[in-house]
Amino acid sequence: MPIEWTGLSPELILPLDRDADEPLRAQLERGLRTAIRTGRLAAGERLPSTRELARALSLSRGLVVDCFDQLQAEGYLISRGGSATRVAPTVVAEQEVEEAQPEPAPPRHDVDFLPATPELASFPRSDWAWAVREVCRDTPTAAFGYGGPRGEERLRTVLAAYLSRVRAAAARADRIVVCNGFSQGLVLTLSALREAGVRVVAFESPGYDETGRVASAIARVEIVPVPVDEQGVRVDALARSGARAVVVTPAHQWPTGVVLSPARRLELVRWAGEHDGYVVEDDYDAEFRYDHDPVGAVQGLAPDRVVLIGTVSKSLAPAVRLGWMVAPAALVDRIGELKLHHDRGSSGLEQLVLARLLESGRFDRHLRRMRKVYAGKRDALVEALTEHAPTARLTGLAAGFHAVLDLPPGADEAAVVAEAARRKIGLYGMNPYRTGSYKTLPQLVIGFGTLSERQIRQGIATIGDLLRA
Repeated sequence: MPIEWTGLSPELILPLDRDADEPLRAQLERGLRTAIRTGRLAAGERLPSTRELARALSLSRGLVVDCFDQLQAEGYLISRGGSATRVAPTVVAEQEVEEAQPEPAPPRHDVDFLPATPELASFPRSDWAWAVREVCRDTPTAAFGYGGPRGEERLRTVLAAYLSRVRAAAARADRIVVCNGFSQGLVLTLSALREAGVRVVAFESPGYDETGRVASAIARVEIVPVPVDEQGVRVDALARSGARAVVVTPAHQWPTGVVLSPARRLELVRWAGEHDGYVVEDDYDAEFRYDHDPVGAVQGLAPDRVVLIGTVSKSLAPAVRLGWMVAPAALVDRIGELKLHHDRGSSGLEQLVLARLLESGRFDRHLRRMRKVYAGKRDALVEALTEHAPTARLTGLAAGFHAVLDLPPGADEAAVVAEAARRKIGLYGMNPYRTGSYKTLPQLVIGFGTLSERQIRQGIATIGDLLRA
């Protein structure tokens, strides 16, 4: 039971539970640390002798002596020969703060058309577990040390072959740097570009919201918006922007879903050469194309002018936290050095697990299965809209697991989102992704990756009247 120690000011209560699994010495040390940290024992305050405290608490003196020795070693107490033990004068008590108020809970939706999120329930757990076992079984001991900052050579070699085969990239292992997902890849790339003299970077509009702003602030570059039309990024506007680098999503523009046209691809590459510029290509969901083969990466057209960034956040799950950059020769060394300074390198074991999945064909098999899953969801969305909002126009369906829905002319985008939320349906407007003066008609970004076909139909039935012209 708690023992009340009244010989000090203020009154100190040391909770000692003799029935607990925690040793009494550990309880006493913890109680004294807490008392000092919270200011109940003030800096410079005298403690009783070890003999007195042992008697008051019915403990052995040796236990108390060991406790005091430990706290002296940690800097909480000081003791000089012939004088009492005191609280160290340099220990600063924690400031008392008001009890933290819980953050307001996010609205609970019966159906949430959240974009940019894959179906997490379909993560290939058994394949991942198999790859982990295989890696742990045959990985040499040396691989458990600190790896190189650019990533495990085995993964970079496998990725080079995979990206050349699947994304038509001009990929080589010595031009790849492994990272912890797109956000880190973008920060590292923009930082390297700034050191190469790039001060202004263009972003598509509509495009990223916080991701681009945070990355550019960390890299200390100015960002400017350039518009997107039905053929993709407007290269004529890019040429007038003053930017020497541009971040694009050519295979499936985020969030409009437009595919960069062949003419624009060539125009973009020509712009980079003429302006000594660079293209940062976000290859975020190109594997999930339904009606045709995936569109090849722009990087394959100009490997010395394009940084290709890819991840497994959409193909597997965001929690894996693995991505890669295929960088030009002029940038790859510096990107690797920046990665070393950031975190010394991504998880080596998880890199080897991903390499094993790619080598075994299980990764490709997972992608084929998920294309069918997402295609079924896409069809359910189209069918539900045909039934409940037949005049609604849906675009951006060629790939990925989100689409764009045009609202009726004059509709209030925010009001539609609010009314849907009142009906417990999560909708997301295009407005947060717009920057600068480039405006479009009121639109919704409809994500269907996390929903079942039944939920998609239920959600559209509930809000169909809001979407009709």
